[in-house]
Amino acid sequence: MNKVFDKLPGGLILLDGGMGQELINRNASGQGVLWSAKALFDHPEAVQAVHEDYIQAGADIITTNSYACIRNNFEPEGLLDRLGEMNRLAAQLAQRARDKSGRQVLIAGSMGPQYGSYRPDLVQSYAKTEALYREQAEFLAPHVDLFICETLSCITEARAAVSAAMSTGIPVWLSWSIADSGAANLRSGEPIAEAWADIADSGIRAVLLNCSPPEAITRALPALVSLSTVPVGAYANAFTPIPDKWDFHGDESIPPPRTDVTPRAYSEYAAAWRKAGASIIGGCCEVGPAHIAALHQTLRG
Repeated sequence: MNKVFDKLPGGLILLDGGMGQELINRNASGQGVLWSAKALFDHPEAVQAVHEDYIQAGADIITTNSYACIRNNFEPEGLLDRLGEMNRLAAQLAQRARDKSGRQVLIAGSMGPQYGSYRPDLVQSYAKTEALYREQAEFLAPHVDLFICETLSCITEARAAVSAAMSTGIPVWLSWSIADSGAANLRSGEPIAEAWADIADSGIRAVLLNCSPPEAITRALPALVSLSTVPVGAYANAFTPIPDKWDFHGDESIPPPRTDVTPRAYSEYAAAWRKAGASIIGGCCEVGPAHIAALHQTLRG
């Protein structure tokens, strides 16, 4: 693990790309509120194959398919008794992909929003939110090298996720989703400066921006770099703009992908992030293995 962390902050760490949308594009997941977690039940081999493709593309870190493995998704489906099993399986599939590759990649345990992506207005009290994250962190901790608390869109949500993950003793990275406009604000409207001040002494090992348009990340990243005392990273999505107070109700409710964020175009955005000071770069929704391969060639070639 230290061999990868030793590359920071002077070097470059390549993350993988999106998992959920990649599984949908491979007809392996996405039906109903379980989204990417559905593949864990129906097509676990596809989840492992996506991990393998990202490793082949050059990723140093692969992220568990646990983003949607949360109580608030499983309980309405009558699957709460399988929540721990599916979080553990998500990590095991990443481990199998790593073992098969023979490469020394790290496995990041994904912990996303507990109340819905891009919905800071739905976040409940700190105590309730931290308890949900702690449950998931305890499922994943024995099987991952680090946590990435990702796509978090308000200060309370981020603080709760980080606290829960830190309780395991495993390294923790935090990634915020920011306003599509590119303003230096979380989706809640809270300034990045306030969000950083709230978390600066938490012990996180890196701070990132994700699941926002690449143009927005390009605009906001310099502000985060200027504030942060830990390595900074970015991994954008390739969605059309996320509607205000968007709710996920299955595949048909997902914003359509953009056609202009090709692997080459994405690499150009990433090169700008690198120049701005990012040392951890990857992709999020609709950014697939071809994009990561292009990043590997452009940023390391």
